[in-house]
Amino acid sequence: MEQPARQYNSKASAPSAIAAARTLVIDLEGALLRSELLMEALFSAPARMLARFGAGGQAGMAALTRILAKAEIDYAHLPYDSDVLNRALAARARGEKIYLLAGRFPDHAAAIAAHLGFDGVVTPAELAAGEGLPFDPGAIERIDSRRESRVSWKTWAKALRVYQYAKNTLVFVPAITAHQLNLPTLSYALLAFLAFSACASGAYLMNDLLDLAADRQHPTKRHRALAAGDLPISSALMAIPALWLFALVASLCISPLFLGVLGAYLVTTIAYSLALKRKMLVDVVTLSGLYALRIIAGAVGVGVVLSEWLLIFSLFVFTSLALIKRFSELSMRESAGLADPSNRDYRITDLHIIAAMAAASAMNAVTVFSLYVSSSAVTPLYSRPWMLWLLTPLLLYWFGRALMMAHRREMPDDPILYAFRDGPSRTAVAAMICIMLAAI
Repeated sequence: MEQPARQYNSKASAPSAIAAARTLVIDLEGALLRSELLMEALFSAPARMLARFGAGGQAGMAALTRILAKAEIDYAHLPYDSDVLNRALAARARGEKIYLLAGRFPDHAAAIAAHLGFDGVVTPAELAAGEGLPFDPGAIERIDSRRESRVSWKTWAKALRVYQYAKNTLVFVPAITAHQLNLPTLSYALLAFLAFSACASGAYLMNDLLDLAADRQHPTKRHRALAAGDLPISSALMAIPALWLFALVASLCISPLFLGVLGAYLVTTIAYSLALKRKMLVDVVTLSGLYALRIIAGAVGVGVVLSEWLLIFSLFVFTSLALIKRFSELSMRESAGLADPSNRDYRITDLHIIAAMAAASAMNAVTVFSLYVSSSAVTPLYSRPWMLWLLTPLLLYWFGRALMMAHRREMPDDPILYAFRDGPSRTAVAAMICIMLAAI
């Protein structure tokens, strides 16, 4: 009677022993990591990596790979696949061991495994040979690289920041204010709009690549396509020159002078991404200058004389908007209990002075507009110039509302996009347009 009982107990313990011996093997790239490890190493600190590559005195991919193997990657904020991590947690709860499968950068792979609490790393060659493994190769469950490789158009639109193209409508302003609304003029303005949009999208991708580490620690920017791993870094690297080539061709169809203005915009944008955005107030002046360059490009593209009044007015407007943007970013960090931004030369304690400067710039813009309306420059352009005075209270209202919404932490990072989304702001802008048309 005892012998059958011993056999029954032996059979009953077998499944639990097998279950305890099972191991989950996860492909690091393509399954767990929503990005490429090589690109992550390169863009963890691109300037430092290139400096080391140049100082090493050795050329070739092998030398670069050795340098990237020593890159300082923020493993805590890499774009991991949440579904894969959940499966790993479930496997850990069942008592299974978890190993990463990585064919390159073993040190980075081991650091990721240690950060996530996994048991170690194996290579594809070791797994294929089935020898020397720290687990039974016949009792594994594998999560391999079967993620959808195609990127949706929504992801591309998000990465290219198509919603930011609203800013590029500034190229139409010179033609509108000069009352040159004929088909040839509007056609050139539209081509200028497309050139600026393509150029800006390439710059946005480059900026996101350089800001990967900082964006992943930001409450909202971590959802950007590159930071979240929705768009491969290699795809962005191919898209940037393609976008800039389109902008070049479109610019040449307008005029060499327009190409020069667009080139100045691109150079300034690159300088802003690399260094200027980290300089206190220099970033604000640069942003306002980039907005003004759009208006200058619009005047050059359609061949109209740029009004000095328009240029001065726009500089004050865009300075105010750039300051409001900085105020919104800092106030958001203050509300979230975050520390001072690491990639900006501002402190949360600067909020009050930034708000004062934004209000002063806005009031200066209204003053310049009032002086313009009272000048003789409006007489040749408007048959009823007195109607333009109705724009002054609308301008005061919109700037005041923008400042109040920013103070209440109810404005997104970009106040120009806020003007397109906010109902009262859209009403105010529509009223301004109607008044200007009625004054012609």
